[in-house]
Amino acid sequence: MLFAVIRHDKPNSLGLRLSERPKHLEYLATVLDKIIYGGALLDDEGKQIGSMLIIDAVDKAAADAFAVADPYVDAGLFASTFVPQFRQVLKDGAWL
Repeated sequence: MLFAVIRHDKPNSLGLRLSERPKHLEYLATVLDKIIYGGALLDDEGKQIGSMLIIDAVDKAAADAFAVADPYVDAGLFASTFVPQFRQVLKDGAWL
């Protein structure tokens, strides 16, 4: 099943994001097989304000566990995290 992991950073947290990034990248390296795609959420000025991943997990509990295991969580980076199931209906300009 596909899930979106949508996160918004706490305000003025770029320094925290950068200081914890090596741990975050180490974690991602252990779960690359579950990540379909992902990237940064940006504000109107191009500054990162969060992130979004589309992941493949066996169920909602596994998707939530994936999200909680990120070291950024323990660091207190996120103001919010939302992990809904995701159904892809378009790909490369075509309906699936």
